[in-house]
Parts: sequence; structure tokens; C-alpha cells
Amino acid sequence: MATTYVGTSPPRREDDGLLTGSARFVGDLNLPGMAFAAVVRSPIAHGRLLKCDTSAAAASPGVLTVLTPAEAAGARLPCVALMPGQASTSYPVLDEVVRYVGQPLAVVVAESEAEAFDAVALVALDFEQFPAVVDVREALEPDSPLLHPDWGTNLVSDCEIGDSARDCDEMMEAAFAVVDMTFLLGRVAPCPMEPRGVVARWENGEVTLWISTQAAHQARDHLAGAVGLSHRQVRVIAPRVGGAFGAKEHLYPDEVAVCLAARKLARPVRWTESRGEHFVATLAARDVGYHGRLAVDRSGRFLALHCDIVGNLGAHPSNVGGSPLLVGASVLPGPYRFGRAGARVRGVVTTTTPTGSYRGFGQPEASWARERLIDEAARLLHADPVELRIQNMVKPADFPYRNQAGEVYDSGDYPHALRMLRDRVAARESKDDNRRRAVGYACHVLSTGMGPSESFKDIGWQAGGFETAIVRMEPDASVVVHVGVNAFGQGIETALAQIAADELSVPLSRVQVKMGDTDTAPYSSIGSIASRSAVLAGGALIQAAAKLRAKMIAIAAHQLEACPEDFEFRDEKVQVRGDRSSCLSFAKIASDAWRGWDLPPGAGPGLEERVTFDPAGYTFSYGAHAAAVAIDPDTGVIDLEGYWIVNDSGSVINPAIVEGQLRGGAVQGIGMTLTENFPYDGSGQPLTTQLSLYGVSGIRTIPDIDVTMLTIPCPFTPGGMKGVGEAGIISAPAAVGNAVAAALPEVAGQITDAPIRPSTLWALLDRQSANSASDR
Repeated sequence: MATTYVGTSPPRREDDGLLTGSARFVGDLNLPGMAFAAVVRSPIAHGRLLKCDTSAAAASPGVLTVLTPAEAAGARLPCVALMPGQASTSYPVLDEVVRYVGQPLAVVVAESEAEAFDAVALVALDFEQFPAVVDVREALEPDSPLLHPDWGTNLVSDCEIGDSARDCDEMMEAAFAVVDMTFLLGRVAPCPMEPRGVVARWENGEVTLWISTQAAHQARDHLAGAVGLSHRQVRVIAPRVGGAFGAKEHLYPDEVAVCLAARKLARPVRWTESRGEHFVATLAARDVGYHGRLAVDRSGRFLALHCDIVGNLGAHPSNVGGSPLLVGASVLPGPYRFGRAGARVRGVVTTTTPTGSYRGFGQPEASWARERLIDEAARLLHADPVELRIQNMVKPADFPYRNQAGEVYDSGDYPHALRMLRDRVAARESKDDNRRRAVGYACHVLSTGMGPSESFKDIGWQAGGFETAIVRMEPDASVVVHVGVNAFGQGIETALAQIAADELSVPLSRVQVKMGDTDTAPYSSIGSIASRSAVLAGGALIQAAAKLRAKMIAIAAHQLEACPEDFEFRDEKVQVRGDRSSCLSFAKIASDAWRGWDLPPGAGPGLEERVTFDPAGYTFSYGAHAAAVAIDPDTGVIDLEGYWIVNDSGSVINPAIVEGQLRGGAVQGIGMTLTENFPYDGSGQPLTTQLSLYGVSGIRTIPDIDVTMLTIPCPFTPGGMKGVGEAGIISAPAAVGNAVAAALPEVAGQITDAPIRPSTLWALLDRQSANSASDR
């Protein structure tokens, strides 16, 4: 019998090249005649560019050309996701109106990177400066500086998701108690190991772009529109991508500008983003406020939940704009039943770098607000926070379950996951060193498997949610799979190879997976985002492999003159059940198929099948997280001493990859809760432009993360996968925040903002102590 690969953990096939250094990233590409680009960026937050004198830069050693805003006039990039009422549907590649520090203004191209960077400082810029506004509350004031005066406001959209505030208020009026809290979550940067980068080469009026991307076809489509070419004149290739986390799901203005500079110069041009540029030029995320209210009755039943969400979109709506705010609102109810639940959502522009996609896509923020409210409700009711959650959870018999925002959860056992988590935590060791210790819990439902295509029109996405797989058995019986999703370090090549090997009963070593080249990959308008690659591409692959398998059986049945229902796959042969002598090898079938020899009537030559899978709906994975903290009350320093996850992402293809995804996501969630933040001063200047100052979590601050996996397959998708890429980050902030609040009950209601700084805790405790002393 063939080996079963799905559900096992063979080594990731991507890792050999990564570990030996032979993998090729954008920064490793060297084409004949290649030149190198550096981007001129705005040093001010708001104003108008009056002069861009490039004469000194052009005369600098090694400089070949300088692209100015005038030469990029008319080049624009589209907004794929629109908020209700959003006025802008695109944004310029280079603009003479400046709205954030780091905005690209020009591109210098030279014989070397060093010469290009040196010349950037020689470009003379003169501005008419305007007032900056970095806080969304100030941006909404009537006399606030307007970033886009033709709009007449800095408010991009104001809409409601789920039940209205009025409907929620009606239920809250009869509640035993209402927990009312305001939360702020700071701006964070995705920080992949490999920053962004492109190589552009023009030949005969066509362009090939090598780019570090999650969505090759989207990059192709948007580049074609920006530079005035047809799609057939643009080829996009994604080599190895060193992480993305959502930040590389679209094309950026500076990347298009580099392509325009390459066309002007008529030579290949490479640009790689520096780590400092990443903080001011790559889309940030979070930077949102939630005013949340949770109403409960005397028994602890959740009556109503409402949040007023105000998000900072930065200088203009990005490719995805305010859709993270909308997605957060759509999963705000999480795994719980509420009588009513809804959110008001507002997106606001400020003089800061635009915000957009980052792992979790608005859902960690929703979990932070909801789970903190639940813990404070438990404290008010003198209830156990775990039991209060279980009491209000959606039960297995309720599936499929539609929440107040209209999201239909497919399957699961939410109470069982939380009970399992509590049992895992109970085994921890206790210590006594005068620090305050506690465990915090948080639960979530994660929207994954982004689709179906038809629904995208309703939510303002200019894209389709389907994925296509092409599977081919070569004449030697090896297998090649082509898919439209992209690999960026998440292990999708290995996972898809495991699926193909199982579905076609061939050794894993004989399966090759190809992706990331728009000339050969099937079309994918979205690419690898939203924990969808295994769900959608895997689902399409399973269906395509089934068709290929059926054709192989039909050929064997025809040649052996037997009934197709009597055949099975065994030892790389198609044989009659119970008769090993009546069989054909895969190689014989494949060879005959490609030669067109002795095929069943109506069967064409070849062994290749193509299937497009457009799902009926989203999938929903879920999880429960717990964090154990120890806090020094004299300093406010927080140590994370333990972390536990119970997660259900449906059928698990490769357990090692899934565990890695969960642990990596949790680390990022812990980072945004305790250390990571990207603030601005009042003039719009960023205060963190170095990785050493940003506070990325490292091995010294993260304990071992205990992972337990449930596997309740999704009943609506081939293979039963639900998606896992973002699952680790969703509950992590709330679990840590609840642990801190539980350790410091006297100030628990004031644990509202992330990151949670030691200085903040110390000040809260000191103030509480002073108040207590004055009361005595």
C-alpha cells in the first residue's frame, strides 16, 4: 500500500535551500547590466512638494537616472477592498502632495546600491508645509487639517455591522450589569525576515518583475494598470519569499516607481527595502480604538455586545483600506451566543503611513476587546472566567451557526477546546517569590478560507475567491502540480505535495509543486492571504486529483477489460481488487495516455486535470489560549512564564507545520501586547525607525508554547481543512492581557491598552496605593 502522508510531518521540502543558503531571494538576483535603485522619501508628514531638484544627484558618481513625480504622473494603484461610502478607489504612485513621512517622491538609479543611496541625499526638496494630524480623535475634530480637502472630511467611512447600537442599547437597559471599557491597540509593523524587494527588466515593451510577494497575479494586474500595459505584457515571478504576514499581499507605490525607472533607463533595476524603510514605507497595522460594552444578566448570560471601532487608515486608504476593521467587526461575537451584537466602524485618515494587512487582519483587536470585557464581567459577577465563557459558548449541536454579523460558523466544539486548555494549564508548577502571578484565558473564532467569489461584490472586494489546481502525471508517472497561491515560508509546497501524493498514491518524492510565476500558474486574484492557501488550493487539488485518478482507472479498466468499480490503487499500480496479476503500472498507464494508445472511447490523450474550487462559504477555525504571567509590583516588569494553545483548524495536513504556525503567530501576538509599538510625535515624525528600538519578541522572552490540536473537519470543503496561518495570533494579546489583569485585580479595569508597558503598570499600582492610603 502507498504511504499515507497527510497527517504526518515529513520535513519541509523548502528548508534545504533555506538552510544551505542556496535559496534565491530577490536580493540574490543579478542580471546582466543590472543597476540599483534607492527611493527618495519625504522627511515631512504633510505638505506640498514645490521643488525636486535632481541636478546634483544626477551628477553624482555612478548615477544613471532619477525618476521624478512628473515622470510618474497618472500612474495609480487600485484599492481592492472598499469601505462603504469610501470616496477614493485608487492612489498615486508618486504624488506632489505629501501625507506621511516616508512617502516615496523620486527614485535614484546608479551602478551600485551605495552610489544610489549616496545620491538620494543630494536630491534637493522644497515643501510648503501643512499641519500634521496623527491622532484619529483629533482628525475627526471640525477644525482638523484635512488630508484630502476635496472630501471635506478625514472620515473615510462610517457604517454598522450586525445589530445596531440602538438595538443593543435596548437589551442593555434591562441588564443586571454592563461592562463599559475603552481599548487602544498600538500601531505595529509586520517585520518579516526579508523586507520588500523587486527586480524589473524591460524587453520589447514588456516587463518581467521578480518580487517578494504573496500574490503574484494581483501584482501583475496592478502593475499592468499602473504602467499602461496589457496583462500579457507583464510577467511576475515570486522567488523565495522570506516571510510576509500580509504586508506583501499587494503592489506598493515605490515598487511601481522602480519599474518606471527601469523602463526609463532600459536596464534591469533592483531595489531592496532597508529595515529602516520598512517602518515608514511598508503598511503598518492595528492602530485602532474600541469602545466596548458587554451586558450580562444576573446568571451571567451574555445579553448584548457592542463596540464603537475607530481605526487609523493612515494617509490614504491602502489596497485593503479599512477592511481589517470590518473583518474584526464581523467576528466580534467570537465563539459565544449573544442576544444582540454589533459594531459601528469608522475609518479615519491621518498623516501617518497607511495601514493594511497584517496577520490576523483585524481579528486580534476584536478578540482583545471582547475577551477583556468578558474577564471584567466575570470579576464583577464573582464568576470563574472559564466557566462564564463555557456557559455562553455556541454548542456543537448549534452548527452551522450564524452570528449577528451574518458569518456562518461551519463546525467545532468550542467548550471542549476550552476545557482541554484548562486541564493543560492545571498541570503547571507554582512558584513563590513575591511576584504577582495569574493565568489569563481567551478564545476566538477565526475567519479563514476566503471566498466565495460572488460574495466579494457584497463586501467591496474587487477580487474573486476561487483557486485553481492543475495536476499532471508525466509519462514516467511522476506528478507535477500547478497552483495560483504563493509560498512565502508557510510550508504550502510541502502540504500540497502531501495531498497530491496521497490522492494519487505516489511517493512524496515524485511530486513537484510549482507556483509563483504568472506565466505558468493558474490565475489567483487574491493569492496567499487570510489562511486560505491549504483550504482553497488544497480543495481544488483534491478534486483535480480525483478526476485524474478516475481517468487512470478508466484506462486500466479498458485495457484489462474489467469493471472500473473493481479497481484499486496499490504499489503504484492500478489493479483489480484481490487479483495482483490483473494490474497495470502507473508508468504504463501514463505512457499510453501521453502517446494516445489504447484509450477508452471518448478519452483524449494525456493525464492532466484542471479544477477551479469556488467555495460555498468561508471556513472558521477556532482556538483557546492561556498565558501565565509573573509581575514584579515594585517595577511593573512582566515575565511570561507559560503559554498554552488548544486549536482546531480542521483536518491537519502536516502537524509540524501547523504547530509552527500556531507558535509563530502566538509570538507575534505576545509581541504586540508587551513590547511592539510604532508611535509618532505630534509633528508626524515616526519615533521608531530601527529594529533594535521596536521590541520584537525573542527567544529570551517567550516560554515554551504548549500546543494541543483538535481535528474536527470542515464538512463543506474538500479535505476538511479550515486554515491555520493566522490562528496563533488572534487570542494571544487577550490571553496575556487577561493574565496581567488577573494578577493585578486592584487595577484590572484599567488594563485596556496594548502594548502594556511596565511603566504603565507601575504608575497604575502607585496611584492605586496612594488612593488607598488617602482613603485610610
